[in-house]
Amino acid sequence: MGARGQHGHVPHRRECRRHALQDLSDLREGSVTSFKALILAGSRGGKVDSAAAYAGVTHKGLIVLQGRTLLDRVLGAVQAAGAQTIGVSANDEAIRAALATADVKVLPPSAGPSQSVADGATALGFPLVVTTVDHALLKPEWITQFVADTPADADVAVLLASEGRVQAAAPQTKRTYLKFRDGRYSGCNLFLLRNENALKVIAVWRKVEALRKQPWKIAAMLGPSFLLRYALGLLTLDEAVARLGRLADVKAAAVRAQDGLAAVDVDKPSDLDLVRELVGEA
Repeated sequence: MGARGQHGHVPHRRECRRHALQDLSDLREGSVTSFKALILAGSRGGKVDSAAAYAGVTHKGLIVLQGRTLLDRVLGAVQAAGAQTIGVSANDEAIRAALATADVKVLPPSAGPSQSVADGATALGFPLVVTTVDHALLKPEWITQFVADTPADADVAVLLASEGRVQAAAPQTKRTYLKFRDGRYSGCNLFLLRNENALKVIAVWRKVEALRKQPWKIAAMLGPSFLLRYALGLLTLDEAVARLGRLADVKAAAVRAQDGLAAVDVDKPSDLDLVRELVGEA
């Protein structure tokens, strides 16, 4: 994205987008064949993120990698994956200015990410793929594969990468993993809300955000049986996600990433060093 927010590779992106849509046409019956997308790019409390400060910019989305901002890289990947409509939730003036001529809906963020997703879903519709502006290495094929692998009966799905795949792709990375009976997994900042029923998950998410300083109340909400089985390593990934879905009265599914790099985002300065190394800029 240039200084005026213009995209230098639009023809190429349109070609990629056509190919992505062709790939989606081969999905099994009941699967998602078209989708909208929401990119979360809000700022909290007017504070400069540590990774952004490290890069000398005011917002993570303005960090430059391989000659393009993270905002442009994520937007390009979503476009190439075939999203029909794209929304960007952003309150930073520089980010909004960079999107001035882009074919996106710029949406005002809410108090927290959960409400921003709910508002984005209301504005954009379903099915809705949600990702974040710091997903620096995001590739169109990750999105199309995620959509293709989501079970046809799932209201909501989340993409996770196994520790083995993450370590194989980036052995130098340090990620946060959740431990299950069938292995350890890291989140990939990709979510699919198939329908309006999926918004019930947002309501539970909002409760968790409100209780983040009172973890015992979150534990009580999840239930002692669930917590005990998780602590003892008795739950598989699929069982845990399904149980969390039932808590919100939705059908929830975990989808496994094929590329471990899907779990790499830019949360802190060391993450930025890592992605620069991975693309050959270190």
